[in-house]
Amino acid sequence: MANKSSEGLALKHVLSKLHAFASPALAESWDNVGLLVEPVTPRPISNILLTNDLTEAVMQEALELSTDLIISYHPPIFVPLKSLTTKTWKERLIATCLENRVALYSPHTSWDVVKDGIPVAGHGTGRLCVLKKPISILEAVDRVKKHISIPYVRLALASNKDQDSLITTVALCPGSGTSVLKGVKADLWLTGEMFHHDVLDAVHKGTHVILCNHSDSERGFLTSFADTLTKLLDDKVCVRLSLSDCDPLKTV
Repeated sequence: MANKSSEGLALKHVLSKLHAFASPALAESWDNVGLLVEPVTPRPISNILLTNDLTEAVMQEALELSTDLIISYHPPIFVPLKSLTTKTWKERLIATCLENRVALYSPHTSWDVVKDGIPVAGHGTGRLCVLKKPISILEAVDRVKKHISIPYVRLALASNKDQDSLITTVALCPGSGTSVLKGVKADLWLTGEMFHHDVLDAVHKGTHVILCNHSDSERGFLTSFADTLTKLLDDKVCVRLSLSDCDPLKTV
């Protein structure tokens, strides 16, 4: 986290750095990325808040931190808005941003193919890994939970296999991995969420599946990006991670 600059940086300058890191042109054609809310008179950018999802709790946190720019991995504006009132929570988010002169940026799938991310730059979304040494599926589960810092995952064992079964190949995709992983041959698929019938199909074809919640599989990148963005902006902006941002699904 950088020291707050008394003057801040121009929004256009910050956007140029974000685009240099990951151009919006890298995003999927169906996506809605880039600058989603631009105040009529943008404030100098001194405080940036990073979040996986912009919720009303995160919005309140942003205001309390005097945030000038919110970077939300998932775009809060995805389905087109037909009005801008206070009736729905998403409309309230946008209205609150405008009222408080807070800019809003979303990178979403433009980050899914960025250099040094989980995918390999230039090779599409996802990654297929070959382990140096075989490990049991139980050890894989433990490693995933430790790495993502969550107490649980959902595991579907391949047919006729148990938790001591060894794996050597892992195909992974953050977020929703159904379309990316389908048809990929690997001992284990690791992703945030998948359709029920695709999980059934995978295990019957001999592939284990670990699901660790959609946003929990993505959020960890923000920690790395906070350091990257601080350096891109020459330590002139205070970059924070939201403490209110969390996956809405919990095991109880």
